[in-house]
Amino acid sequence: MPLKGFRAIEIGALPAAAYCSRLLADFGAETIKIEPAGGDPERRGHPRIDIGEGQRESGFFAYLNYNKKSVILPDPEAGKAARLRELIGTADVLIDSLNDEERNALGIDHAELRRTCPGIVIADISWFGRSGPYRDFKGADAVCRALAGLVKMVGPVEGPPLSLPDFQACISGGLSSFIPILGALLARLNGGPGRNFEISVHDANVTLAEFQAIVEMPEEFQRRWGINRFARPYPLGIFPCKSGWLGVTVVTPAQWQSFCNLLNLPELGKDPDYVVPTDRLMKADELEARFLPQLLEKTAEEWFDLARKARLPFAIVPDMSQVLSWEVFRQRKAIVPIRMGEKTVEAPGSPLHLTKTPPKFGGEVPRPGEHTDEILDPKDRRRPAADMPRPSTENSLPLKGMRIVDLSMGWAGPLATRNLADMGADVIKIEACKHPDWWRGVDNRPIVFEQMLYEKSNHFNMMNRNKRAITLDLARPEGVRLAKELIKDADGVIANYSAEVLPKLGLDYPQLLEINPSIVMVTMPAYGSRGPWRDCRAYGSTLEHGSGLPRVSGYEGGPPAMNHLAYGDPVGGLSAASAMLTALVHRKRTGVGQLVDLSQVQCLLPFAAVWAIEQSAFGRIGPRRGNRHPQLSPQGVFRCAGEDEWILVSVTDEAAWRSLCTTIGRKDLLQDPGLENPAGRRLRETEIEAAIEAWTRRYSPDTAMGMLQEGGIAAGAVRSPTALLSDPHLGAREFWQEIARPFVGKHKVPSAAYRENEKPYPVRHPAPTLGQYNDEVLTGVLGLSHSKIELLAAEGIIGATAIPPSE
Repeated sequence: MPLKGFRAIEIGALPAAAYCSRLLADFGAETIKIEPAGGDPERRGHPRIDIGEGQRESGFFAYLNYNKKSVILPDPEAGKAARLRELIGTADVLIDSLNDEERNALGIDHAELRRTCPGIVIADISWFGRSGPYRDFKGADAVCRALAGLVKMVGPVEGPPLSLPDFQACISGGLSSFIPILGALLARLNGGPGRNFEISVHDANVTLAEFQAIVEMPEEFQRRWGINRFARPYPLGIFPCKSGWLGVTVVTPAQWQSFCNLLNLPELGKDPDYVVPTDRLMKADELEARFLPQLLEKTAEEWFDLARKARLPFAIVPDMSQVLSWEVFRQRKAIVPIRMGEKTVEAPGSPLHLTKTPPKFGGEVPRPGEHTDEILDPKDRRRPAADMPRPSTENSLPLKGMRIVDLSMGWAGPLATRNLADMGADVIKIEACKHPDWWRGVDNRPIVFEQMLYEKSNHFNMMNRNKRAITLDLARPEGVRLAKELIKDADGVIANYSAEVLPKLGLDYPQLLEINPSIVMVTMPAYGSRGPWRDCRAYGSTLEHGSGLPRVSGYEGGPPAMNHLAYGDPVGGLSAASAMLTALVHRKRTGVGQLVDLSQVQCLLPFAAVWAIEQSAFGRIGPRRGNRHPQLSPQGVFRCAGEDEWILVSVTDEAAWRSLCTTIGRKDLLQDPGLENPAGRRLRETEIEAAIEAWTRRYSPDTAMGMLQEGGIAAGAVRSPTALLSDPHLGAREFWQEIARPFVGKHKVPSAAYRENEKPYPVRHPAPTLGQYNDEVLTGVLGLSHSKIELLAAEGIIGATAIPPSE
């Protein structure tokens, strides 16, 4: 397995850290979880499952921790701290989510560790990072997402904004921690030093909102449009059928016409009032009155089959029983068994589908302290990191010297390569003058080409910094030949074309293997490159539809509810970067490359894992409860002073409940014996929520957040994505970096969620203009003469301006 022989130690109880370390275990690392006496408190989380011998444990804890080893350090305290430091000295990776007080009590000093163990890779993971105004905030999954701009734009027009209760931010945070760890291990295999990363789960979740934060949109569209409605595409949502639910996404004029023809409403497709997506959105109610009756004439499965033939990005929206049983997931081994004591449950496995070195197929959850004697055995002769050949002290970027060819467009693939470029890889992006990256724009009006408006796209510029870009016409043999010349000496390729495109171009994995036997190639279709749904078209919204996540979101009795404009795109990008790095580590250790066959729908299944486990364990899932949590109480989104201003509050323990009652001036609630535990409070949530909102209405979200956090209560202002640009915490952490670029001048771009030496990785150069690096790459990398480059330009194989379709 790619990570066999590495040892990782995880300490602390942050779920994001647990998911990160489980990804390491998936690929063979010996992952040791240090638990307190009595076990990790997350073992007592939701959903509680009978595991035999009168014990019940959390299914979500099981999901985050299978295939690890558990150690409980013996007392006394002084000896405990010394033994922990000794154990850390044997590790390649330390994943630390302790707070400052906990870390000091154990005598853990990261700077000292780096001096004594120069090869160790440290991931310091926290809710909000180790600097900035929020650094000491009490965190909770939903609170983190509210502050990251992921809640405000979802839900009913009138409010409150709608949030899944839990189990989301930790997955994004875990992936965003895994990426730099793998980058650092790869650098260490190349003779580099260990590294000390700081990862903020909040920053990681801002990555999912950054598109909406910087997108150019009239102010009147920057609001909630209702459940399953988002600006600007329409229809984009989930609709009832004769049986089942259908996820629909329509973006282009051609898709709108095809959608109308499919529903036997050709006149709608030709009506000029409905050509523009925003015009359709403004008239959504009247349009749904026309097409909803048509959808009810067929099942979701029938519409899905018809849509695939019409090349429309639709998906069946499965419930959790379907997620567990669908053959499209079973064939890929996407559903795995997890052993919890005497109980076995099924859940989504690792989505990082490496074809030659796949992740472990499920596994067992360790009992608290099960491996203490084994790991603390004085005969354990594992060589500590300090005794390894001393790495170089050069502190260059982790992936310096690696070359990745980027055959992707849009969001998911370019986000993957952006992460690699941020860590120093030479990413060479290939576009064509006839077919630039569609995130430069899909507007084909003459003015777009005359004024080169395709160079002014905020989202393209955000996603493609730190890369070089060239143009090659891949529809012509010479363009393909030059692309292969680039790939011949590259370390990796990432592509997100539709499944049938690369074989037609001669750029699929079997053909690239002939020219570069050790190449690592990542492809990322919706349902993978094999199976009956391999040809399914998809946007990021389609991927969420296909994952089943909307079936657990929203309110009981209401429709399945989407959680994001395009959840699957950023998640797919983070997953692709993670998979690429895992395969590159294996390649460095063995010389063997491989195909990584991602399914972007499968990449979203971890976000639905807790409900899949609940379904597996009990044959059903609990009712949907909107913003309320299945275990904690109270938790909700509450109105504040001002128009459409909200705060998310989550009472995570009894100390927070006592503080909440005092802060809002309701000590009578504290004295009520019926409210002394979460179970009792859940029976009276409406009453408690009214009391909280009577108080929050008096204050702005930030004022209320400050007062609540002062009392140790997890609370966060519900930020809009655009408000992130002026968020004081992100500003203090220098998260938004300003850079100048031709055509647009100075503009802000987001940092990666991980940083070294307390500063984010720098944006070294802005996103490239079309064909900007043609000469530099074709001469410097391929060794072409200037006369040859002039000939390529004259023949239209390369260029620096987009060509209108009419030409």
